[in-house]
Amino acid sequence: MTQPVRPQPVRPSPARPGTAPPPAHRPGPTLAVTAAATTVALMNYTSPMTTVPGISAALGTPPTGQAWLLNGTPLGLAAVLLVAGSLADDYGRRRLFLIGTLALGLTTGLGALATDTLTFTLARVAQGAASAAILATSLGLLVGAFPAGHARIRATGIWGAFVSAGIALGPLLAGSLGSVDWRLTYAVLGLAALGTAAFASRALTESRAPRAGRPDLAGTVVLGLAMTSLLTALTLGREGWLRAPVGLLLLASAVLVLVFARVERRAAAPLIELSLLRSRPFLASSAGGLFTGLAVIGLFSCLPTLLQRALGLSALGSAWLFLLWSGTAFLVALQARRLTGRVAARHQLAAGFVLHAVAVLSLLGVLDADTHPGAAVWLRLLPALVVSGIGSGLLNAALPRLAVESVPPERAAMGSGANNTARYIGSSAGVALTIAVATTGSGADGALLLSVGLALVATAGVLLLRDRRA
Repeated sequence: MTQPVRPQPVRPSPARPGTAPPPAHRPGPTLAVTAAATTVALMNYTSPMTTVPGISAALGTPPTGQAWLLNGTPLGLAAVLLVAGSLADDYGRRRLFLIGTLALGLTTGLGALATDTLTFTLARVAQGAASAAILATSLGLLVGAFPAGHARIRATGIWGAFVSAGIALGPLLAGSLGSVDWRLTYAVLGLAALGTAAFASRALTESRAPRAGRPDLAGTVVLGLAMTSLLTALTLGREGWLRAPVGLLLLASAVLVLVFARVERRAAAPLIELSLLRSRPFLASSAGGLFTGLAVIGLFSCLPTLLQRALGLSALGSAWLFLLWSGTAFLVALQARRLTGRVAARHQLAAGFVLHAVAVLSLLGVLDADTHPGAAVWLRLLPALVVSGIGSGLLNAALPRLAVESVPPERAAMGSGANNTARYIGSSAGVALTIAVATTGSGADGALLLSVGLALVATAGVLLLRDRRA
């Protein structure tokens, strides 16, 4: 009688001589360094919001050129984000993250040395491109370091909270140092970026998801040109939307987008899988990012200046008020992970947009140029900033979560890049539209109503984009 064959235990094969096992991801340090770099990038992005008048005076910037001081960084962000996300997935998220942090440190230092508007604007565009590498790779690094489930949701929620932290601290730093010299702000931020790069080189483990096929260089060039044309048109539109250069740039952008779609259909390794455009979660993620930029960032980028004009506040005083909004957003985003499993990400987005709309409606009449800052004004202004901050916190927590969930895990950096591209295209358009409306007969109230309308459109959009499989 034959004896049954007992299965032998499987032992791991010994490592070959001279080789080492792949390094393990370090979740804690990965979250710390990506959150720190994101904070520095967003501080750099928001720092001019309270100091535009001072920078304009120092650089001799004409009124028609002041929009470039705010829109330089969003232009660099939107032009490079999607490209950076796809390149990071293919060639290494850690590698591109380090390039981004080093480049942000160097270009921010160059901004501190600028002596004219053109040089400062070009430095801001370069800072935006460097920040794009940081933002696009951060979520990809987190996906590689944290397993799917509660741990990853918690990590992306904390990362989203530090987006709010950067938005909060940038104007406060600029307002504090601006009374001494506005250049100090950029010197400090440049050193912070370089310090983060030094820590990241030791803390991060490489992760990637390479695809077959050559890099999509044609798509990279065409998309970059399309985004640059669009955002340049939106910025120039402040000087007149019916002028020939604005129309030609918008037309060029539309043509280039069509060319990009054609290039992507033929590419072996496209920057973005066009099939995702049929995915409702991906469309909800992109729409949420776009309207966060249009309705929220567009208005709040201009709010400190409106507060200074209406209430006679200093740059530092408006920065403290701005902190009430952005600080609330940080605290709410940090705690919003508790909603996971109870509230769908798109419902969280809808709630954020509704709260923003309600808060902004209550500000009607507060920001008129002849407003007297009495008790009644403060009783309306302060609660509105808190309520809008709650809404922004929900948005900042839901957007990275939906960006990751709406794409395959190996395309996490591309999903992040697409979401942030939409957000910063929206912010550039929102800044241009807000300034255009606020400087016409509609005034500040017109800008507020524009933000409310866009937020309500966003609410309807994300609710309608329900995943059919859900």
